[in-house]
Amino acid sequence: MTDRLSAYLASHDWILADGATGTNLFNMGLAAGDAPEFWNIERTSEITALYKGAVDAGSDLFLTNTFGGNVARLKLHDGQDRVHELNRAGAAIGREVADASGRDVIVAGSMGPTGEIFEPLGPLSHAIAVEMFHEQAEGLKDGGADVLWVETISAPEEYRAASEAAGLAGMPWCGTMSFDTAGRSMMGVTSAAMVDLVERVQTPPVAFGANCGVGASDLLRTVLGFSVVGTNRPIIAKGNAGIPKYVDGHIHYDGTPELMADYAALARDCGATIIGGCCGTMPDHLRLMRDALENRPKGERPSLEKIAETLGGFSSPFDGTEANAPDQPVRRRRRRA
Repeated sequence: MTDRLSAYLASHDWILADGATGTNLFNMGLAAGDAPEFWNIERTSEITALYKGAVDAGSDLFLTNTFGGNVARLKLHDGQDRVHELNRAGAAIGREVADASGRDVIVAGSMGPTGEIFEPLGPLSHAIAVEMFHEQAEGLKDGGADVLWVETISAPEEYRAASEAAGLAGMPWCGTMSFDTAGRSMMGVTSAAMVDLVERVQTPPVAFGANCGVGASDLLRTVLGFSVVGTNRPIIAKGNAGIPKYVDGHIHYDGTPELMADYAALARDCGATIIGGCCGTMPDHLRLMRDALENRPKGERPSLEKIAETLGGFSSPFDGTEANAPDQPVRRRRRRA
């Protein structure tokens, strides 16, 4: 049986995904350091508003509020025994919003990184990682998610574990990595290496790509890297709305709706099929992104110069694949905003 996302992809040239989760929830009153997954039970009206905001702005696919819903992350908030409950609730709210929309909308069950380092450098074994992701996947499945959405991954070991867990849950899945270290993931994965990785995992994803990272320009450079290597799988582009800046005690992303509309059209021209935003991307951004995808004619694959001219310069001169690209130090993961 063809899964819902694959069927949708077969009949559409592109799909508009959603925007930020954390940025929107912070604007609703979420405190820094709190676990947003608890809101799936405690403040359901805000989570409904989060999902509905994306759908009303034109998103064909939105992510559930379950990014940190694995046992390792929830343990930091004494919620390690609530994995299934919180994931099921987050997906169930999403199912209600999608079904009430009056059109075909995909509910994607968000699964972020565990936050742990794999053996031999750290304590996390492959078997335990698979168990963590599988537990979360079953909750999302029971809540009505159409597809699992593994995002902001840095380590290939974690990507493989999520793949195996999706297979155990009998769920289709998509997987994105974050390329924020001179064109590489925090653990050194390049765009070319990811293309190879997705074809070698136990249960290959329906679609793959990049999210978060540094800014929209850098993310599209990575998407170009996927396209140049060559792949038959749909590519995901979910870039941040500009660059974060600290203004009056709050983090503000400087990307305007107009800039994100340009980004969306360029992402499609770079080869992406599923296009959305990440940190800082609000419903106003999504509305103009949809308008651009619907009304701007598809163009040729853009050059790096065209991307930089339109969206701003790159954060580094390297895309991660050059022979002379420097090795970068490992940095701590951060929660998707």
